[in-house]
Amino acid sequence: MKRKRGILTRRRVMIMSSLFAVGILVTIVNIFVGIVTAKEAESLTFPSADGLQVTADVYLTNNAEKRPFIVLFHQAKWSRGEYRETAPRLNRLGYNCLAVDLRSGNKVAGVTNMTALKAREKGKQTRFVDAMQDMVAALNYVKETYNPPRLLMLGSSYSAGLALKVAGDNPGLVDGVMAFSPAEYFVKNGMSHTWVLESAKNISVPVFITSARKEKNRWTELYNAVNTDTKLSFVPNTAGKHGSRALWNKYPDSEEYWNMLEQFLKSYF
Repeated sequence: MKRKRGILTRRRVMIMSSLFAVGILVTIVNIFVGIVTAKEAESLTFPSADGLQVTADVYLTNNAEKRPFIVLFHQAKWSRGEYRETAPRLNRLGYNCLAVDLRSGNKVAGVTNMTALKAREKGKQTRFVDAMQDMVAALNYVKETYNPPRLLMLGSSYSAGLALKVAGDNPGLVDGVMAFSPAEYFVKNGMSHTWVLESAKNISVPVFITSARKEKNRWTELYNAVNTDTKLSFVPNTAGKHGSRALWNKYPDSEEYWNMLEQFLKSYF
């Protein structure tokens, strides 16, 4: 009996030791994966159509040349800092990212909008519509510099409206669009009430549109105008948030937005 108990005890010790070793191995693998799936963000500049230097942060995954690229544009009065949390998570999903400072903006998350600062120093206009040339320049920069297999863009608030405009007016420039809280924000810039809508009709690539719950009526017509079956929209059951900050971890419903965004990305890219 004592011999059997001794054997059982040794077996338990061996099993526990094995499980402990496996646990350590899993931890090491997870740490290693976390290190190699993305590099530290680096700041860079490139010229816009009018020569203004545009500042952006690039977030590259491992095997970056084989990964799709998402160009990220911020909302009004903000900067590339809007994506300090979002871009690394997109990296973990396998997407390279470029978070861009548009000339219409200021500061968020402690990150100053350097493009807007330079634009003001040079006396250039910084209206919403003036930022569209920066968006096109950013997309072309990524195409020419990284030649990604797929090029996507994600806009937030006013830049979400411009993202739909850019995609509709430039066939072949991007392979997909994600618009967080788009609307016809540009009447005050002298544009018509259907300025974005007329361009949205020409979009033929996959499109994802979402917003805070109360904002749905601002973009329903835009969504319906997109002439493709490869589109997805999402309205939360909760109040939600305006723009891409809906993805920020501090908001309890952020995972709902992430789940739908990931569904869109997995379905088409």
